[in-house]
Amino acid sequence: MIEYKIEDSLELREFIDILIESGLSKRRPMENPDLLNRMLCNSNLMISARVEGKLVGFIRALSDFSYRTFIADLAVVETYQNQGIGRRLLEEARKAGPEARLILFAAENAEAFYQKLGFQLHQRCYQLKPEEHLR
Repeated sequence: MIEYKIEDSLELREFIDILIESGLSKRRPMENPDLLNRMLCNSNLMISARVEGKLVGFIRALSDFSYRTFIADLAVVETYQNQGIGRRLLEEARKAGPEARLILFAAENAEAFYQKLGFQLHQRCYQLKPEEHLR
């Protein structure tokens, strides 16, 4: 049985493990554990999916719980993918802020997943990387 829970905190080792076991580590700063720890500690919505205590799915987000919830990470261990865990984690995020719009950046290989769930591409999303300067 899979247990879903809003977490107050998560150990850095568990966060690193779920990133690796989900494949998300390819797009995260794994060489910088201090940065990973700050990413984790400064998130205000973390939802876990656990099987017998083992973390098999995880959402890390920033939310005002009323207007917007920014999903920073949605990770499901590869051997648990295609079992509805990602969908359920998103449902739990929606329950935490039912009026909030869910917003995320999708990895290239996850676009079909989000489209299947009804997410729509937003044409006006912009980013400024840390090494880039405001002009």
